[in-house]
Amino acid sequence: MKSWREALRGGVLSGSIASVLSAAVLAWRGQRECGSCFGPTNAISHWIWGDEATLHDEPSLRHTAAGYVIHHASSMLWAVVYERLFGERADRKEAAPAIAGAAAVAALACFVDYKVTPHRFEPGFEQRLSNRSLCMVYGAFGIGLAACGLVVRSVFSDQAHQNSSQSSPLAGAAGLGGAARVATAGAARAGLTAVERAAGTWDASA
Repeated sequence: MKSWREALRGGVLSGSIASVLSAAVLAWRGQRECGSCFGPTNAISHWIWGDEATLHDEPSLRHTAAGYVIHHASSMLWAVVYERLFGERADRKEAAPAIAGAAAVAALACFVDYKVTPHRFEPGFEQRLSNRSLCMVYGAFGIGLAACGLVVRSVFSDQAHQNSSQSSPLAGAAGLGGAARVATAGAARAGLTAVERAAGTWDASA
């Protein structure tokens, strides 16, 4: 099990990936279900502005930026929990416990969001999306948590090993930056593909 210091450090990356991936699903499902890719993220800003925030469909600093900042911060908080409990297994590429742990943390986050948290501090996007879409959002969040250790950090590690023989620090930094972009984009594409396939299966069975 990782120490809290290690979990905090790891949660920055895994929380960011989970945040971006789940925000992409929020936008996708918002466009499909309420005609606005910004509506679900805007709704999160009801923490600050009250329930009137759930009615806004246009992008704005007041609602969209505030909503995403809250979403990102919450994602990183839950990512620290995941890293503490399951991050070491993910880093060792133990896929089954890493994925099961991510699913458990995503389910716990959902339970806390809607059964423990006061209404003012619920996510808010549930007022714009169906229950099916909520499952997709939390599923994407879980995929992002697991993908960090199973995919992204391994790319960083391989790139760092390759760069260790290079004499230029700037070249090494550039290589790691490229690895970060490629790994994060790959994890996001894989996660969105998995969510879209699940959505297609769900639609076909409905």
